[in-house]
Amino acid sequence: MKIIVCGAGSVGRSIVSYLVKGNNDITVIDNNQKRLDDLAQEFDILPVFGSASYPSVLEKADASRTQLLIAATDDDEVNMVSCSVAQALFNIPRKIARINSREFQNPLWSTLYGDKNIPIDLVISPEEEIGKYIYNILKIPGVSEAHPLVNSKLYLIAFKIPENSPFIKVPLLNLKQIDPDLDLEVVCINRRNNIFIPYKNDFVEYGDEVYILTAADKISLTMSAFGAEHSAIERLVIFGGNAVSRCIGRMIEKDDNIISCKIIEEDFKKADQTARELNDTVVIQGPMMSDKILSEAGIYGADATVAVTLEDEDNLLSSLLAKKCGVKNTIALVNSPAYNNLVDIIGNNILVDRSSVTISHILHELRRTEVRNAYSLGRGFAEVWEIPLDADSKTVGRSIKSLDLPASSKICAIIREEDTIYPSEEEVLQAGDMLLLYVESVSIRKVEKILA
Repeated sequence: MKIIVCGAGSVGRSIVSYLVKGNNDITVIDNNQKRLDDLAQEFDILPVFGSASYPSVLEKADASRTQLLIAATDDDEVNMVSCSVAQALFNIPRKIARINSREFQNPLWSTLYGDKNIPIDLVISPEEEIGKYIYNILKIPGVSEAHPLVNSKLYLIAFKIPENSPFIKVPLLNLKQIDPDLDLEVVCINRRNNIFIPYKNDFVEYGDEVYILTAADKISLTMSAFGAEHSAIERLVIFGGNAVSRCIGRMIEKDDNIISCKIIEEDFKKADQTARELNDTVVIQGPMMSDKILSEAGIYGADATVAVTLEDEDNLLSSLLAKKCGVKNTIALVNSPAYNNLVDIIGNNILVDRSSVTISHILHELRRTEVRNAYSLGRGFAEVWEIPLDADSKTVGRSIKSLDLPASSKICAIIREEDTIYPSEEEVLQAGDMLLLYVESVSIRKVEKILA
């Protein structure tokens, strides 16, 4: 697919880092030559210098042969004009725009976007999505990922197996015999950076990161059964005052279970803006590494910290410092894939990958089969898709085994009317089914061909 990405900042870069994993022809437009040069050195892209809203620049980027434009600059107006020019002059079929302003996101103006007005097919707000993602993790203490599926009826959660788990070395087929109330599917296991789909006679080991599909109302039961349940989070400290932390703050202010949230921001203007936008959240202006500031923020009594500054190093250092202060749950936002190799050193700090969260909300635009909802897992090692089957689908009436899916993919569940089925290979697919499919990155193209 030929794709134009407008903007080489942190959001644009995170999108590009994911898109290059597929068979995509990517052009990046930016008016900052250094950012373009840095991106071109790291990824196989065509850099184009200039404003993404200028017709001549889009023409230079070969817009007339482009299937998808993603306008992800830091300027909402530039992104909207880019989409308008892309439609009016180059007839680009699909257009996605990053919109940050809460004014433009107001549901009252939802009719602003569409063929009759501003031709944007999908509006994304990466900062808002990252904030919601982190809030979901905070609400399920102990998980490293939490993805709602099928209108939040099911969740795909990830957590590490603790040393005292009663299920260590127990074959997966025996789990329900030990605990009859369990109703789940172990989707995949990450064992020392080796990711695999387990068979029923496989088992979990101490330190494994397991991805489990379960009903929303069974999450607590599932984690408790595995010995991975944590205490609820009541006191939170956030490092960084920006759009992400403000999103988290707004949700926490509506949450009666989290009784204290404090944000530390060194820059006076950012701290002032954050304080103005939030009502009941304490904003502390000062250096994040200062003992005095940390003490004022209540770091020694905090249940969790979240580090969401624009600098990966600051986020990781803040999380490691919080661990030293006795904080059990620490979350750090990272942009660079270079930190994938430091997971063991970073320890139990939860890393939130900006590119995976951002790309999850446009995956259905990228895939060559009908996908209603999708998530990128971990740091992009796999995806999970919601796939609706209608009467015209070529998979209807066939067994899962007959589809000949790659070994690195799996139909984890079928939602049939009100029932959730964790199917065997002999299960026959029916019209109206909703499939939940796990597919590792290396098999995406093959699975798309099978299901297209």
